[in-house]
Formats: sequence, structure tokens, C-alpha cells
Amino acid sequence: MMPRIRWLMIGMCFLANVISYIDRANLAIAAPAISADLGIGATEMGLVLSAFFWTYALMQLPAGWFIDKVGVRISLTLAVTFWSVFTVATGLAHGIKQFIAARLLLGMGEAAALPSFSKVAFNWFPRGERGMAASVYDSGSRVGSALSLPLVTWLILAVGWRGSFIVTGLLGIVWALAWWFIYRDPERYRGIAPAQVEALLAARATPAPVGPPVRWLDLFRYRTVWGLMIGLFCLNFAIYFFITWFPSYLLQARGFSLASLGTIGMIPALISIPSSWFGGWFSDRLIRAGWSPTRARKTLLVGGMALASLIGLSAVAESVWACLTLFSLAYAGLAVTGTQCWAVVSEVAPTPGHVASIGGIQNFAGNLAGIMITTFTGVMLTLTQGSFLIPLAVAGALCLVGALSYLFVVGRIEPLPPLQRA
Repeated sequence: MMPRIRWLMIGMCFLANVISYIDRANLAIAAPAISADLGIGATEMGLVLSAFFWTYALMQLPAGWFIDKVGVRISLTLAVTFWSVFTVATGLAHGIKQFIAARLLLGMGEAAALPSFSKVAFNWFPRGERGMAASVYDSGSRVGSALSLPLVTWLILAVGWRGSFIVTGLLGIVWALAWWFIYRDPERYRGIAPAQVEALLAARATPAPVGPPVRWLDLFRYRTVWGLMIGLFCLNFAIYFFITWFPSYLLQARGFSLASLGTIGMIPALISIPSSWFGGWFSDRLIRAGWSPTRARKTLLVGGMALASLIGLSAVAESVWACLTLFSLAYAGLAVTGTQCWAVVSEVAPTPGHVASIGGIQNFAGNLAGIMITTFTGVMLTLTQGSFLIPLAVAGALCLVGALSYLFVVGRIEPLPPLQRA
């Protein structure tokens, strides 16, 4: 029998992910107020929004290696504290350079989040339940995106846009303190019986590698790793539109008020939450029903990205409700795919010491898309006098590219074999 305490561990990862997405989305929601207050234009705001992704993407590579070396108790305590401090600092900024500096440091701190969560899921869950575990913590991004709209909107109205950053930053500091005192790896947790620990370690074990050890740089020689990188790049190009420019799209292109942004604007993010849980549950159920991990995971990876391509049609929808329906279906597809790509990380790792490293490499590529969509959209808005048509069409096309990558580039969902040395 697996210990129930594992759900507390993965639940705390869910909460950390909620906080991280509130902290990265609050600037997008506050952007119109900041622009009006400080006179920042669309192109400049696009650069500010993209600054987060430069360090967030770059630091994925050392973050994954660091997590595998020191463990998730230390990595998440340091990471959440660090990014929370610079969330507060964003509220104290007065110019473009200060905003960019705060966002660069925020991205540096948040880089360790998702690779750490994937390592927690590997530590505490057997292979046949990691889809559900990944769906729980990954859905935190959707919950955070949904909560950020009403929460940050209310905070802006109550304490101003500067106060909203201070309040959300303090949430992360409280979480980091709780994590330090609560989390332990299962083999070091005194609250579970030795027999349960042994059963869990046996269930999560990967086959002993035969051949030379796989070095960190060797991971880039695997086709499957590149397939995961391409897939998450395409997924994130679409999903980061929701996190960065979606509030501005509803306000500027669809005529939403700030109040309706915090209510009706939540619909796509709200629909994506149960979609994420369904994706994790259903893929695990398929595996338990006898499907191979390859067939089960790829069915949802490819199907989710195909559904997500509907984001490309949202800009040409005539009514607001048709537009929101397309956005909702697209976000649901992205959520389903998101759960699978993080479950796959732990399933293809050649050893337990490569789980966070592959997660970091995947997320590095994925967040290059964050840099592109934020800057690209800002430039397109300037060139086309405020039209979102081109950015949304590109996002939809890339979703189809991502589906093809998961189908044809990613290989079998099993531990990667050792490579032959030249």
C-alpha cells in the first residue's frame, strides 16, 4: 500500500505552481495600469513581459542538474524564496530597466519549479500513477492563471498595481517556509512504515543501465529528448499567449471591462483545470488497462496538441462567446498535453539522477517560446495597429507542428538506453 502522505507532497507542488503562475501573470494583468501610469508602449511592454523568459529558459539547464544533485527540499525552498523577493521588487520598479531587472531575476528563481515537481512525482509515485501526479501539480499553472485574473484585478482596485506585487510575493515566502519544514524524500520520512518505503522504492525503480554511464551532455544526443523539446516549445508558444497577452487581447480587441476580465475572462483557464486532471487520470487508466506507456501517453500528447490548434481560429471568430469557446477548447488541449509531457520525463529518464535534468532541458526549449510569443506579439501589435490575428495564427500552426513531433520524433516511452561512445 502506497503512503497517503505523497498526496500532501504533490499537493504542495500544486500550490507552489499556483503561486508561480500568479507571480508571472500579475504583470500581464497589471500591464494596462502600468502603461497608463508610466507611459510604457506596447513594444516596450512586450520586452518587459519577455524578460522573464530569458532567464527562465536559460536557467532550466543548470537548474535541472542542480536539483538532481541537492534534492527537491533544498531546491524548492531556495527557488520559491528567491522568486518571491523579486515579485515584491517588481512592485517597487519605476522604469523600464528596473522592470526588466526584476523580471529577469523572477525568471531565474522560477526555473527550478517544474523540474523539481517532476522529481517529487518520481520520488513519491510509481510509474502507473505519475500521469495523475503530473496532472495535479501541472494543473496549478491553470489554477494560477485562473485565480490571477480576479485576485490581481481585485488587488489592483484595492491597493494599486504596486501593492498587488507585494501581496503575491509574500504568499511565496510563506510557502517556502512550510516546504522546508514539511518535505522529506520517502526514504527519509519518519511518518511512513519501512515496508511502505520499500514498496514505493521498488515501484519507482528504473532498470539498471547496461553500458557506459549517461552524462548530462549525452542527453542531447537522444532523438526523444529533442522531440520533447520541440513539442513543449510549440505547446508553450500557445499557452504563454494566455499568460501574457490574453488579458490585453480581451480588453483591447474584444472590448472587455476590467470587471468582466476578472469573471468571464476566467472561463478558458477554468475549463483547462479539469481537462488537466482528466488527461492524467485517463492516460494512467489506459496503462492499467494494458496499453503500453508509449501508446497511452502519445494518444493524449498528439490529441491534445491537435485540439489546441483551434487557438488559431479564435481571432476570426465573430462573437465573443465563439471566441471564448475556441480559446477554452485550445486551453483544454494544452492542459491535456501538459500533463503527459511531464509524466513522460520520469519515464524516459535513463536513471533517477536524470529526471530533473531532462525536465530542465525540455523546459529550456519550451520557454524559448515564451520569449518569442511575448516579443513577437508586441511587435505585431505595433506594426498592425493592434491586430492579434498573426500571433494567434502562428500559435495554432505550431500546435500542429508539436503534435507531429510527439508522434514521429519522440520514440518509445521507456528508459533511454546507454549510448555507444565514439
